[in-house]
Amino acid sequence: MIITNNLTKKYGEQTALDHLELEVKQGEIYCLLGANGAGKTTTINLLLGFIEPTSGSAFINQLNVQENPKETKRFLAYIPENLMLYPSLSAVENLDYFSGIAGKKLSDADLKGFLAEAGLQTDAFGMRISTFSKGMRQKVGIAIALAKDAKVLLLDEPTSGLDPKASNEFGLLLQKLRTKGVATLMATHDLFRAKEVGTHIGIMKDGSLRQQLVAEDISLSELEQAYLNTMEYKELVL
Repeated sequence: MIITNNLTKKYGEQTALDHLELEVKQGEIYCLLGANGAGKTTTINLLLGFIEPTSGSAFINQLNVQENPKETKRFLAYIPENLMLYPSLSAVENLDYFSGIAGKKLSDADLKGFLAEAGLQTDAFGMRISTFSKGMRQKVGIAIALAKDAKVLLLDEPTSGLDPKASNEFGLLLQKLRTKGVATLMATHDLFRAKEVGTHIGIMKDGSLRQQLVAEDISLSELEQAYLNTMEYKELVL
């Protein structure tokens, strides 16, 4: 569902992404780890068609993103660190608007059903988004993905700033989408969440994908050590 072939992005002499080779299949959750500037967000922006590659190509559902910018967006949903919703509209109204943009005409019952499936409490359906916590807004984002019947989910630091309970709930929602065959690519700093929800984990540094790991084959401590080794951090001596 997600493929990159030698995907490269340069800004002048600076290489933001260096010949990325990546594949995410149906029902997989691929977590990209790395420090700020490692190339995680650049990867997602290239898959979204927000920026153009210097060389190489990106594919969503076997369609070239650069050649089919509108068509590829039909298959995906995007949840950034700070999800942009209309603050003066309710959860139902936001979902109605964004699903309408995707060409879906849904009844009030359907809209509420998707919000409930995304884990939003019933008494919040009619509340203005301006009153929502970040965790509640992220649930509306998941509801949009469900309503759109998205085949690909792109996430950029979605759990940043969430408390442990909200972060765990978000992880459970990703697992639910996985059972529906959704292919998820998540950029994150959260090693624990990557290990808990990911099927595959990539570690990036300086625009390059340095390691690719199968989540179930490693422990959290092994993942942490692999990350530290990739970043070349020295062990602290207390």
